[in-house]
Amino acid sequence: MPRDTGPGVLVFDVNETLTDMGPLAGRLEDIGLPGRLLPVWFAGVLRDGFALTLAGGHASFADVARDVLRTLFAEERPGAPDPGPAVDHVLAALPGLPVHPDVPDGVRALHAGGHRLVTLTNGSADTTRAVLDRAGVGDCFEAHLDVEGAGGWKPARAAYAYALRAVDVPAAQAMLVSVHPWDVDGAGRAGLSAAWLRRTPVPYPAAMRPADREATGIADLARRLDTAPDG
Repeated sequence: MPRDTGPGVLVFDVNETLTDMGPLAGRLEDIGLPGRLLPVWFAGVLRDGFALTLAGGHASFADVARDVLRTLFAEERPGAPDPGPAVDHVLAALPGLPVHPDVPDGVRALHAGGHRLVTLTNGSADTTRAVLDRAGVGDCFEAHLDVEGAGGWKPARAAYAYALRAVDVPAAQAMLVSVHPWDVDGAGRAGLSAAWLRRTPVPYPAAMRPADREATGIADLARRLDTAPDG
C-alpha cells in the first residue's frame, strides 16, 4: 500500500488540544470558586468570543476571559470585593499550563516525518510559545499564530485564511488538528482537511461536518499519518 503522508502543513489548535487546562480548576478554588466551573468558564469565553465575531466586533481572549470570570465570581460570591486581583490570579496561570502527555512525542514524530507545524489559537501566540517551549517542543513549530490579525475568532473562515496566508499554502495542503468539533467543522468549511482528537468518550456532533481523520491524541495521529521515525 502507498505511504499515507497526509498534508504538508498541520495547523494545531492550542487550548485543550495541546494544553491540559485542568490545573486552572485549582486556580478557581484559590479564589473561592468551585473547580467544577472550569468548563463553564471556558465555554462562556468561547461563546462570547464567537458572538463578538458574528456581530462584527472583536476582543482579545484575555479580555473576554476576564469578563466571563467576573460574571461567575459575581454569581457565586455576591457582595464580594472587586475580583480584579482574583481574576488576574487565574489568568496568570495560562502560560504555565502543561501539555497533554502525548504531545511531546507526537509533535516530535510529526516534525521528524517532514510536516510543517504551526499553531493557531483564539488565545495568545505568546502564551502558546511559552507553553510549548517549556514542554521542549517549541522548536518543532515554524510559527505560533493567534487570531488578533485575522479579524475574527475561529471558527470564522477569516481565521483559517489568515493561517494559510501566514504559511503560504492553499487550503488543500493544510490540515487542522483540534479537539473541538466546532473547530473541525469551521476548518472544513474553509477548505482545509481536519483531524479530530477524541480525548474523551463524548461523541462527535452529527450536525457538524465530519472530520477527515480521527485520533486519540497527537502521538496517535503521528502513527496514523505514518510519520513516526523508524526504530
